[in-house]
Amino acid sequence: MTTKELKEKYLSFFQKHDHQLIIGSSLKPENDPTVLFTTAGMHPLVPYLLGEKHPSGQRLTDIQKCIRTGDIDEVGDDWHLTFFEMLGNWSLGDYFKKEAITMSFQFLTQELNIPVTKLAFTCFEGDEEHNIPKDEESAEIWQSLGVSSLRISFLGKEDNWWGPAGQTGPCGPDTEMFYWVGSEPVPEKFDPSNKNWVEIWNDVFMQYNKTADGKYQELDKKNVDTGMGLERTVAVLSGMSSVYEIEPLSTIVLQVTSLVSDLELAPEFSSSIDLTDQAGVDVEKSIRIIADHLRAATFILAENIEPSNVEQGYVLRRLIRRAIRHGKKIGIEDNFTSKVVEVVIDKMGGFYKELRTHRDFITEQIAKEEEKFNNTLEKGLKEFAKLGKDKKISGQEIFKLFTTYGFPYEMTVELALENGLEVDMEAYEKEFIKHQELSRTASAGKFKGGLADQSVETTRLHTAAHLMLAALRQVLGDHVNQKGSNITADRLRYDFSHPEKLTDDQKQQVEDLVNEQIGKKAPVTIKEMTVEEAKESGAIGVFGDKYGEKVKVYTMGDFSKEICGGPHVQNTGELGHFRIKKEESSSSGVRRIKAVLE
Repeated sequence: MTTKELKEKYLSFFQKHDHQLIIGSSLKPENDPTVLFTTAGMHPLVPYLLGEKHPSGQRLTDIQKCIRTGDIDEVGDDWHLTFFEMLGNWSLGDYFKKEAITMSFQFLTQELNIPVTKLAFTCFEGDEEHNIPKDEESAEIWQSLGVSSLRISFLGKEDNWWGPAGQTGPCGPDTEMFYWVGSEPVPEKFDPSNKNWVEIWNDVFMQYNKTADGKYQELDKKNVDTGMGLERTVAVLSGMSSVYEIEPLSTIVLQVTSLVSDLELAPEFSSSIDLTDQAGVDVEKSIRIIADHLRAATFILAENIEPSNVEQGYVLRRLIRRAIRHGKKIGIEDNFTSKVVEVVIDKMGGFYKELRTHRDFITEQIAKEEEKFNNTLEKGLKEFAKLGKDKKISGQEIFKLFTTYGFPYEMTVELALENGLEVDMEAYEKEFIKHQELSRTASAGKFKGGLADQSVETTRLHTAAHLMLAALRQVLGDHVNQKGSNITADRLRYDFSHPEKLTDDQKQQVEDLVNEQIGKKAPVTIKEMTVEEAKESGAIGVFGDKYGEKVKVYTMGDFSKEICGGPHVQNTGELGHFRIKKEESSSSGVRRIKAVLE
């Protein structure tokens, strides 16, 4: 089975069961500061999971591209990836456990023709501390469909609980589906610790909303969120031993392999670090890491994100530089990253057209980052070789390697482990937070704050962002569009397209226009319409493949009309006084405003 075939089967099956196909969202989460990237299909749907009405209805299905760095140390094994595609189906207050499990079972056994004897399942064992019961209901539904009780295991929160995606938001117990990949006969009793059982699908039952104080509140309308890993499922159904054997990954791996000139350590690597066991270098794992990381970097670059030392750009830089280091370990010559990226674009740009649209930007940025890193890498490796005289590297030394030679701390940790050295991570983190406003948590993909909690404060600031965009366009011109936002209960951070610094007079004009609209106490109205109708009505939006057939258009008096998913106040008079605290550069051609409501 190919990835194309599985996509078609999945979407067709759920469309037959009255699910509307929606367009997958950007890798940059909109209005959700709890994560740096979209890590699951549920991120774009958070407002609807919390009660907002979705324009396409209560049953949805989609394909969502995702980035996860939490398991980056596992990448290179048979099953883990940084970038992956997730197939999903959704119920927003419509069906629940029985219907979801039944459809999952039918798809696996009837559409994919998997014998029930090769399947096993896990359910949630309950959480007494938070008064959440054991999920006997899901287990009983599986058994009613013909699943033996011996093939069902109950696991705790670490395994069978999903969410929230950030610090707060919708969450609940899940039931996971496993496929037997072993060559020996399938054991009668399911043992989740047996690595021959590979998870392929997950049905999440969103019964609760986790609040900022750590409590779990029952949702008025319960939802279903499911996710099937595309690459992993295709691999196991095709009898392959790893995700790197399927297309398009196999072609990307082949391109990396063709660049390996020598299976010994490259001279520029070994000259700085004395590794006596050169034969111990895992060439296959390095090749897989390079293929995975550069594929992920390609998709991140397609979002117009540039490598940097903060937030999304930091993750991008880390992936690119980690790939380059593994290239040097296995003898790949300099200036190879763009060759791999070209293959990613050619193989995946048919379905994800943004890759071809931004081809020049992607290849230029990846080549620029490789050249920048190569210019300092050899010196940095020599500096690293001087460290660890007492078998430990201090936090200050780790930080210097980062600021002077561009070594993400994760790279220093990897090098230290390879050389039997300890690292003082606690001291490093203090140093890093002090200088970069970026914690270790952020580098893995998360940092504190959250529009996902739908609080009064964040809702007010989200509404104010609409007024600010309209004011910016009035003051600066119609070329101004949103390029990203980060909204917490304390402040609004907003990125927008504009080539130069705002003057003090321009900032004052924007403030005055927003506060004028607040003073008018204009009603905030909502109307559902087609994308074409939204365009004709003059609504602001980044049109293209982003939206489904129907969208929500929010109007504030005669001043602002914008496509959005919510939430908003009912009247602009609820906002208070708007003030711009700071205006600065975000990236080339993009400015950033930080503002508050007082």
